[in-house]
Amino acid sequence: MNWQRARTDEKKNERKEAIYDAALALFKEKGYEKVSFNKIASEAGFTKSNMYRYFSSKEEIFLNIFASLFEAWFEDISQRLKKLNQDVEVELFAENWVASNMSHPQFLDLTPILFLSLESNSSYEQLLEFKQLSMNLLYQLAIEIARVYPNIQGEKAFQFLTLSFAATANYWAAESHQNEALNKIYQLEPFKELKPNFEKSLKASVEVIIKGLQAV
Repeated sequence: MNWQRARTDEKKNERKEAIYDAALALFKEKGYEKVSFNKIASEAGFTKSNMYRYFSSKEEIFLNIFASLFEAWFEDISQRLKKLNQDVEVELFAENWVASNMSHPQFLDLTPILFLSLESNSSYEQLLEFKQLSMNLLYQLAIEIARVYPNIQGEKAFQFLTLSFAATANYWAAESHQNEALNKIYQLEPFKELKPNFEKSLKASVEVIIKGLQAV
């Protein structure tokens, strides 16, 4: 696919979407470190010089994709939390939290990358813009969590978000990056209980975190 220079905002958005689609597919298939700016350009049908009309680096592409996925997940989990009554059973809260994550697999695919490698490679300006967006969304989530559980306010609500995101990244990475050898091992009787189960593990972790914060 060869792209002519975009002349309208609509065309520019189309080209950005093509870049996003190419980058997302590559990040999922190869991981962040093995994907280059040039590879994304090639996959999207761009020359390197044309790519620079839209993005300055692989990191900028990633942050734009992740921000969009993060906002979509935020809208989903916010709506789910608003439907929960105050002091709802922790198990029901955890079920909603996990269900929301499971509804956004692309968000889950990129979350481990954000935690493990991206932030050390991004520029100050790129990170500042992303952090400002993230802080705004997380602040709104913290308010909603405090509404559901009045004894989890302020710093405690942010602790929940930090711990739950860390658990999400770790459990999703463990389940989604299994090779053939690991799958064979997990089929053996002594190791069946060790096979990663994202939904089960995240639900249990969310319950433990909420109960632990309530007890402090």
